[in-house]
Amino acid sequence: MKAIWENIFKKGPVNDPILHAIHQVPIFKHLNGKELNEISRLTHERDYRLGESIFKKMAPGEGMYVIIQGNVTIKDPDTGMVFAQLCSGDFFGELALLDEEPRSAMAEAQEPSKLIGFFRTDLLTLMHRSPELGNKILINLSRVLGERLRQTNIALAKKSS
Repeated sequence: MKAIWENIFKKGPVNDPILHAIHQVPIFKHLNGKELNEISRLTHERDYRLGESIFKKMAPGEGMYVIIQGNVTIKDPDTGMVFAQLCSGDFFGELALLDEEPRSAMAEAQEPSKLIGFFRTDLLTLMHRSPELGNKILINLSRVLGERLRQTNIALAKKSS
């Protein structure tokens, strides 16, 4: 039998796809619900068509992207070399949160895709508003970049042997 009165303060399951997506990204690991909500308010949602460029090689690096739905290829348009095939839940471009160097590859939607962007200006705003949260993100970002560098070193060592 269902109760006449329900607890209106009880939190239900998270149905927000943006919150769900950022919760899965290691850069936002170990953040509580309030912190994730603050980040989600700073993200930018965008839909991309099949074959549409998310960013081009040599474009200014402005931030990272999280794929909510769809598929994205990261490739060098000059050589055609594909660096990564990414899908829902994956993220890319995070190095641009730290520097303003141009993109070293292009990102292209391989099907209609929905992405969220989290840009350097968003991170700087967050660091100004909440330095502790900003530091948590920077530490997590450092771990992600370190792990990617280690994986690249392993792959290069295997290739040269």
